[in-house]
Amino acid sequence: MNNPLQDDPRDQLVSHLPALRAFALSLTREGAAADDLVQDTIVKAWTNMDKFQTGTNLRAWLFTILRNTFYSSRRKTRREVSDTDGLHAARQATKPDHDGRLAMNDFRAAFALLPDEQREALILVGASGFSYEEAASMTGVAVGTVKSRANRGRRKLAELLHLADGEEMQMTDQATLAVMAQNHAASR
Repeated sequence: MNNPLQDDPRDQLVSHLPALRAFALSLTREGAAADDLVQDTIVKAWTNMDKFQTGTNLRAWLFTILRNTFYSSRRKTRREVSDTDGLHAARQATKPDHDGRLAMNDFRAAFALLPDEQREALILVGASGFSYEEAASMTGVAVGTVKSRANRGRRKLAELLHLADGEEMQMTDQATLAVMAQNHAASR
C-alpha cells in the first residue's frame, strides 16, 4: 500500500531550488531579488499544492509560478533598476568555473542586454532543459514564438560576443553552452 506522504510533491520542492534560483536570477539580475522571488514561488506552491496535478511535471509547474510571480510584480511596480555601470552584476557571488576565450562576466553582460523574453526562452530551453513545447506552455505563447525568441537571442548573443558564423564557443560550463546550443531543444 502506498504511503500518501511518499507521493507528496512538497517533499520534492527542495530538489528544485537550485534550478528555480538560476531562473529567478536570470529574470531579476540581482541575487537578493532572485532569492525573494524563489521564496515567493515556494510559498505560493506550498499553499496551492492542491492545484498541482499529480503525475505532471512539478518543475514546470514551479517555473510557471515563478515566471508569473515575476511578471505580476513587474507589472505592479512598472519600474526597473538600471545596471548600466555593472555594479549589480559585479556583486554576484558566483565565480566563473570555466576556462576558454569567453569569461563568464562577458557572457553575463551580453546576456543581460537581451530582451526579457529572449533571456527567458534561452534559460528555459537551453540551461533548464525544457522542450520548446514545455517552454511554450509555461510562458503561454505559441511554440513558434518560443523558437523565434530563442533563435533571436542566440544570434544576438553571438553578435554581442563577437563570434564569427559557425564559430564554437570554447567553454566548459555546460549551462552556458546549453544556452548557446542551437539544436539543444530542437532534438526533443
